[in-house]
Amino acid sequence: MIGACTIWGLSPLFYKLLAHVPPLEVLSYRTLWPLGLFGAILAIQGQLGRLRAFLGRRWPIVALAAIMISINWGFYIWSIQVERAMEASLGYYTFPLVAVLMGVVVFGERLALLQWLAVGMATAGVLVLTFGLGLVPVVALILAVTFGFYGLIKKRLQSGAMISVTAEVLLLSPLATGWLIWLASSGSGGPQATGWETQLLLALSGPMTAGPLILFSYATHRVNLATVGLLQYLNPTLQFLCAALVFGEPFTRWHGLTFALIWAALALYSAQALRADRAARRRAINASRSETV
Repeated sequence: MIGACTIWGLSPLFYKLLAHVPPLEVLSYRTLWPLGLFGAILAIQGQLGRLRAFLGRRWPIVALAAIMISINWGFYIWSIQVERAMEASLGYYTFPLVAVLMGVVVFGERLALLQWLAVGMATAGVLVLTFGLGLVPVVALILAVTFGFYGLIKKRLQSGAMISVTAEVLLLSPLATGWLIWLASSGSGGPQATGWETQLLLALSGPMTAGPLILFSYATHRVNLATVGLLQYLNPTLQFLCAALVFGEPFTRWHGLTFALIWAALALYSAQALRADRAARRRAINASRSETV
């Protein structure tokens, strides 16, 4: 889990090396290379039949998930290229709280007082940055909302990470292939336009995408959800450090107030999640003892 979040968190350093390549071209390669890797893994495991069965009649829902994650990836890549990595990290910090709010709206879930307070503090943080800088943090909101909808759709699909992600990039692959063919034919993309060194970096976007997803899938089946939730904050924290310390992006007092509110909100949210996790485990232990008696 730490390995997956570290790769995600340090990915701005990788995508900064591709700042000279248009975001849609990077996104296209990030779609096609993982498809090849995941397809090969599923073929070796004899799981391609499961992939076909998974798509079946659910392909429109899978396509919607694919659209959400492609928008998320695209804006993330663009934010690194235009020196808005700090705002991107804010989006991924905010995502868990957006997901909680979506649970209330869509599934009618009830929130504890601490969770409502956390959502309120996160909202206040976004408002502070909006009024302080006179700009709405659009990138942060798009990343948080698209990833929130993506998680919502995935929750309904209920499938393994590798099968579902392979299905998503499979549905996106015609668009990605068509875009790359158009770029190559117009002379504005491909090896002749960017050079083989850049093409090798673009090829590495496959392992950069597939690797942490495999690690994440392995971890989520072996670590309790509260731990998974806490460790995921490592990702935006490393993104934030990359933006502030490596890229030298400005960090104003308004950024300081916003991040302080978000971090405090996440502390409250995490405390409530840990409390709920402990209570669930106690209930499970008591139920097991009752059955034994």
